[in-house]
Amino acid sequence: MISDRIIICFASNWFYDPTSKHHIMRLLSQNNHVIWVNYHASRRPALTPTDFRAAAGKLRQFIEGPRRVSQNMTVITPLIIPLPGNATARRMNAALLTRQIRQVIRGLPHRPIQFWSFAPDVDYLCGRFDEECVIYYCVDEFSQFTGYDHDAVLMAEQRLCARADLVIATSHALHQSKAPLCRRIELVTHGVDHAHFSTALAGETQIPADMNSIPRPIFGFWGLIQDWFDVELVASVAAARPNWSFVLIGEVATDVAALRPLPNVHLIGRRPYAELPAYAKSFDVGLIPFRINELTRAVNPIKLREYLSAGLPVVSTPLPEVARYREHLELAATPEQFAAACERALRRKPATAASAAMSAETWEAKLTEISRYVARVSPEIGAQNRAAPVRKR
Repeated sequence: MISDRIIICFASNWFYDPTSKHHIMRLLSQNNHVIWVNYHASRRPALTPTDFRAAAGKLRQFIEGPRRVSQNMTVITPLIIPLPGNATARRMNAALLTRQIRQVIRGLPHRPIQFWSFAPDVDYLCGRFDEECVIYYCVDEFSQFTGYDHDAVLMAEQRLCARADLVIATSHALHQSKAPLCRRIELVTHGVDHAHFSTALAGETQIPADMNSIPRPIFGFWGLIQDWFDVELVASVAAARPNWSFVLIGEVATDVAALRPLPNVHLIGRRPYAELPAYAKSFDVGLIPFRINELTRAVNPIKLREYLSAGLPVVSTPLPEVARYREHLELAATPEQFAAACERALRRKPATAASAAMSAETWEAKLTEISRYVARVSPEIGAQNRAAPVRKR
């Protein structure tokens, strides 16, 4: 297992719902010091209330300075210019980020440094921290996200893949598409906090009070409700089955006008990660109603393993990575097929065998696998000549 390192991690906001990056870095922080950089220069902000609020939050975090969120985890929100694809902004960001990160490094015991990125566009920082290796942890087809500069992201990602000593791809589609760009790439699918979500099966876990008045059966979803969420599909099924309840947990970041008039659809907002197993206990079926497009064909939804760990039968649209678990779930594309799949899923409950299967797919197991791959590249690192000069800290 990786230990006694300083790990610089470029990722989205630490102060948000846990994703793969949170789970992996929390585990790495047990034996290393992690500097988590809230990187927010991948997308040009829009003139919307949401982006104004996000910018204000980032400014507050920058003013607060580095935060020690645990003994071995420091989070910084740097001052950077969110103009992807702009050469001047890249040069300025390189100087700004290097200075701000080095300030944190100087306050830590001297250790070898590793550079990890969950963002596709930080190639311009490679080699600036005398790092022993560069690891790109590729979790999405970023060029397909709404609001991202498609060409700029692809070009930056291509440069990062070429510079990285190791690329971790979390889906088969990502592994296939990135492999031609990389010196070394490995497929490591997402893990799950099985111990946490399997508490949904425990007798002592109490169903949340706000779920007690919602009629069953309950078809539930948690996660960001963004434009990859098929609003029309859920609205059609809910309208066709008025005696079923649909509970959607998460921030709404897309138009859900088709859902709001339906009395059996409950948009209840975000809930703390710690409470999700209790909500899972109130569900009869877990849903993954994603649109099928270039973005979602590469996605590997963590919620699939969370639902299964909680003992929930699952109904999903036919996402390629989800289809690999077809023995534990139902797949459907059209509203009619989705409603029929939900009926079949009700007969699967409880899905205790699926929960047991997930006990082998923990984040600890995934990090052990990743650590073996990192160890394979480490002996080669000192002998390699990087494409850009190393700048001593």
